[in-house]
Amino acid sequence: MIARSLAAIFCCLTAFGSLTGVARAETGIASVYGYDGQKTANGERANPRGMTAAHKSLPFGTMVTVVNKKNGREVTVRINDRGPFIPGRIIDLTPAAASELGFSGLAPVQISVNGG
Repeated sequence: MIARSLAAIFCCLTAFGSLTGVARAETGIASVYGYDGQKTANGERANPRGMTAAHKSLPFGTMVTVVNKKNGREVTVRINDRGPFIPGRIIDLTPAAASELGFSGLAPVQISVNGG
């Protein structure tokens, strides 16, 4: 009986973790996205000099460390937008954040959620 209860609890916790869409670490391609003065998905004004980023599913306000796998440079950004919507890309960065990472187009990166 206890074993069944524990198994049920484990299944529920596992399902909840996957439903939240919060990945603890991801590897893929980062891109720099352009700004045309519009608002981001969370309602902020886009700021190309800010340390912010777009992610498909992480909650707005999540702090993420992004590491450029080519040169080891890293930056911490705050998720304030949605995207990228191109297969293989996992995060869109502001020009300022990409500059800190040492790239201006596309780069292989690993991202991890801070404080998790």
